[in-house]
Amino acid sequence: MSNLVIVESPAKANTIRGYLGSSYKVTASKGHVRDLPKSKLGVDIEDGFKAHYINIRGKGDLINQLKKEAKSCDKVFLATDPDREGEAISWHLATALGIPPEKALRVSFNEITKTAVKSAIKDPHPINMDLVNSQQTRRILDRIVGYKASPFLWKNLRSGLSAGRVQSVATRIIVEREEEIKNFVPSEYWTVTATLLSGKSHVKAIFYGRKDEKIELHSKEETDEVLSKVEKGEFKVTSVKNAAKTRNPAPPFTTSTLQQEAAHKLGFNSSRIMKIAQELYEGVNLGSGVHGLITYMRTDSLRISVEAANAAESYIKEAYGEEYYPKTRRFYKAKSNAQDAHEAIRPSSMANEPEKIKGHLTSEQYKLYKLIWDRFVASQMASARLATSQSEIENSGYTFHTSSYAVEFPGFLTVYDPGEYGDLKESEKQKNLVTLTEGETLKARSVDGEQHFTEPAPRFTEASLIRFLEEKGIGRPSTYTPIITTILSRDYVKREGKSLKPTYLGEVTTKLMKDNFPDIVDYKFTANMEDKLDEIENGEANMTDVLSDFYAKFSADLAKAEEASKRGEIEIPQETTDYTCENCGSKLIIKNGRYGRFAACPNYPTCRFTLPLDANGNPKKKTPAEKKEPEKTGIKCEICGGEMVVRTGRFGSFYACSNYPSCRNTKQITKPIGVKCPLCGSEIVAKTGGKKRVTFYSCEKYPECSFSTWDRPTDVKCPKCGKMTVYKKSTKTYKCIDPACGETFAAETEEKDS
Repeated sequence: MSNLVIVESPAKANTIRGYLGSSYKVTASKGHVRDLPKSKLGVDIEDGFKAHYINIRGKGDLINQLKKEAKSCDKVFLATDPDREGEAISWHLATALGIPPEKALRVSFNEITKTAVKSAIKDPHPINMDLVNSQQTRRILDRIVGYKASPFLWKNLRSGLSAGRVQSVATRIIVEREEEIKNFVPSEYWTVTATLLSGKSHVKAIFYGRKDEKIELHSKEETDEVLSKVEKGEFKVTSVKNAAKTRNPAPPFTTSTLQQEAAHKLGFNSSRIMKIAQELYEGVNLGSGVHGLITYMRTDSLRISVEAANAAESYIKEAYGEEYYPKTRRFYKAKSNAQDAHEAIRPSSMANEPEKIKGHLTSEQYKLYKLIWDRFVASQMASARLATSQSEIENSGYTFHTSSYAVEFPGFLTVYDPGEYGDLKESEKQKNLVTLTEGETLKARSVDGEQHFTEPAPRFTEASLIRFLEEKGIGRPSTYTPIITTILSRDYVKREGKSLKPTYLGEVTTKLMKDNFPDIVDYKFTANMEDKLDEIENGEANMTDVLSDFYAKFSADLAKAEEASKRGEIEIPQETTDYTCENCGSKLIIKNGRYGRFAACPNYPTCRFTLPLDANGNPKKKTPAEKKEPEKTGIKCEICGGEMVVRTGRFGSFYACSNYPSCRNTKQITKPIGVKCPLCGSEIVAKTGGKKRVTFYSCEKYPECSFSTWDRPTDVKCPKCGKMTVYKKSTKTYKCIDPACGETFAAETEEKDS
């Protein structure tokens, strides 16, 4: 009996191959094998949004090979990833390979371990068409928006642009944050900090206001008034609250929180994080074979299996002691719209401690694996216990607050420090616990006022954008990284350090989309569409109904936008620069040409000044050759009398008037070849022209004298009629120029064209 197991990637195939016996052949499809065609919409909207899939170009040989192997096997196991995309790949494989339903056995596992893989193979199930239809709906929605709305952008903005259903929303988020930053007006505020002494302990107390009234200080005068009164008075403790608090660990990672934390602590961008996580999931050679090290990394679930929880309990008690494990096992509740088919991201085996396998991992793999390990272990540990003290201090009718804490029992903090992502309040960051006594008088070492200005919200980073998308319900774990990759690759957004900044293209495209396709870039509409996809996945909604409802509104918006475009009502704001025209002093504007972006005078065609720009939008530095003065010729311009100089353009060198741009006279560069014109006796000259830089010959008085030829004229006379001949390089012969004669004879030596 023989069995075929098909997975997506060769790395995953290598790992699984080591877990199954010789009766199983494991191979990889290398991702999707079928998709919608690139050259057309590929969706029959009139026929219930029927998708017309084709085999992906370049996959023909692979599909034929898989077909042969499937036919020769008793069973075919489709072991693609356990999500919508993986389910769709399995469905496409079964269709492309002609595998009947009873022979196509779908298996899925959340972790690539020997136990998980063997268990899945023993318990196959049919392909889940609800999952497939959910993926199909997303693909068709994205295709309709891309193929219907993109031509509108080409017509009104620039060819080659693309409109996307979720990428347009993500771009809008970044554009609107940039608008907030540009429009932000900072306001002044002041803080007052007193450094006080209680015995030998230093206490920092922050000005609050009066006992039951918070007072904000907005000027130096207000601050000086407080300082002058406080300096004359004394600081007296009026209230002390001592308490014991607990801090609970964060849950294990989801895709979103992993990307946020890895960006913050490791400095990785989202695509790098997911690439490394994919490697850890698919398997790493640990010397004893290839092992999958983490569970599936595209998930928004916080659930972990009972087996994993048991393993974590045993590990924590053995490694740290009984007191480090909570009395009640921890369970975490995911948000309401989370897909709970998978577990949270965790190590697949507690036997693979990071330090033990460090030598088998790359530096990046180790860092990410340790982050996942530490977060998971900490999530199952006991809470940290803190002793806290909060005091109110009064001086001259004003109230100051101070807080401090000490860690009495570290609990999960032993393994994982949440840092700024933890829930320790800013007021509790004074780690040296200082317990004051009510009624105690404190000596002031210093009381200082400090000026501040409010700041706008920072630009989004990849991590904070993912957090925002998750909070708004836009996208899903499998789409966060592709969204960011798309808006960066299409030049709607660019990186500045770790920040994401919209380009002019992103800003103007967002304006066009907001004005003409408001639903496509609406946060709530996009989030609601994600909910609809979830409903299809859960069998609660119909694929065709969801597509029909969407298309009814979208097609109406599209028709309205195209009509507005025909009437010339679409306004495109012009991108300006800080550079000045050297001829007329106007601010240059950005234009797009066949060789990229450049700055140009807005008074074109009256003024034709341009400035080439580099990839960063800065003026290109001239090369030494460009800095040279143009070659003088001594030839006078017949229009203005100025001297003609040699310049170089797209099609080579030419003569141009030195008084450009006031005089635009240009001439071809010609070279006499030492042969007289047979019609008028003037010099025959060689000329070069056209995109292909072809040389031809004509009388110097052309077009007054009509003589011209593609072949080089010579002084050799025709032996038959005595007229001029031309040298034909292709045949190395001379030919008479008189068509009536047409005498052709061999050249004694090969002549060179001038």
